[in-house]
Formats: sequence, C-alpha cells, structure tokens
Amino acid sequence: MPELMETYLENRWFVQPNQANNLGTAHGGNVLKWMDELGAMCAMRFSGETCVTAHLDEVNFRRPVPVGGIALVKAYVYGTGETSIRIRTRVFREDPESGDQELTTESYMVFVAIDDDRNPIPVPELTVSTDEGQRLLDAALDDESA
Repeated sequence: MPELMETYLENRWFVQPNQANNLGTAHGGNVLKWMDELGAMCAMRFSGETCVTAHLDEVNFRRPVPVGGIALVKAYVYGTGETSIRIRTRVFREDPESGDQELTTESYMVFVAIDDDRNPIPVPELTVSTDEGQRLLDAALDDESA
C-alpha cells in the first residue's frame, strides 16, 4: 500500500511577467494551474494510474506572489475513497535570496483514477508509517474540518 510520504511533492515556479496580473503579482489562474498539476502528479504517483480532477474545494488566496518571486507549491495525498484521492495543496511565496516562505494560497482537491476508457477504477488505501507523514495527515484533517 502506498505511504503518504511517497506522495509528498514540491515544485517551484519563478513568477514571470507573462504569468502576472495587472498588479504585478502571480495571476490566480496560474496559481490554480500549478496547484492542479502538482495535485494530479501526487494522485498518479499514489495510484499508479491516470487521474483527473474531480473537485476543487474553496481556494483561499491569502497574499500575492510578486513577479520575480518564487511560487512554491506543496501537495500530498491525505485520504482516499473507492476511486478518489484527496490531496492537500498549499502555495508559498519563497524569497529567492533568503529562502523564507510565507503561505499564500491553499485548497483541498479530489482526483479520480481512471482506466484507458476513462472509467473510474479502484485506488489503494493510504498508509502512514512515519512521524512526518502523521504530522501532515493530522494537519490536513484538522484544517479541512476547521
């Protein structure tokens, strides 16, 4: 059975002017795209199958990521259903010189594993076998219910 920490992924994007809005910060649509892409990668790594986005919970934009800043997206699997995979995604603005990180955006997403005919297929159960994995799981469940 797949382990939570095996699904944990991070990716960084340097925010370029063509990814910005008229205020000089990352366009929300780009941030959502980055979250969706990394969430799909987590779901596919977890299930070993093609996965598609089924649901995006409310998205909370807390602060912007400026042009020239780094958008750091973190995502991992925190739960499963019969064919669905729940992903927690969080975006941070990261200072390219100091490495300091500040939460900017977060959401919960659901992906569904599909076969070659695009029909939903079963996914394995999630296991947690490390302290860090348990910490991430607890954080996701606590924040989801808040």
